[in-house]
Amino acid sequence: MTKRIMIDEFLAQKEIAIVGVSRNPHKFTTHVYNELQKKGYHVHAVNPHADSIAGIPCSRSLRELPQPVDAAFIAVPKRETEDVVKDAVAAGIRRIWIQQWSESPEAMAFCSSHDVNVISRECILMFAEPVGAGHRFHRWINKLFGLLPQ
Repeated sequence: MTKRIMIDEFLAQKEIAIVGVSRNPHKFTTHVYNELQKKGYHVHAVNPHADSIAGIPCSRSLRELPQPVDAAFIAVPKRETEDVVKDAVAAGIRRIWIQQWSESPEAMAFCSSHDVNVISRECILMFAEPVGAGHRFHRWINKLFGLLPQ
């Protein structure tokens, strides 16, 4: 279960890998990459099928990053998530955020058995300040119904 302190600790990291950054500028992962960069994070794009995306250097895996990162945000198809989580642990990354549609039971079990601080079932853009109007409204709704992590 995700706790608010886990979210705060994840977002306190300044070096974050974004796994699954898309070549399509309209995809969610590209939006997350751009938003976190605007918010002052030093983000690193990871896509196994690209050396660069829109002129941004891209690593093919977490172990191939040019420098260590403190955390990894993962938004890939569920069937790939466990392998990405294993790659993160092999790269020494202990803070992982798995976007809602990317969660798999196998990836969650691996994180649990390897003492990884994993956030799931939450949208990073609802918590990375400053939060935009749409995500701020969604966060307010979740708070109203008691659905925000405590």
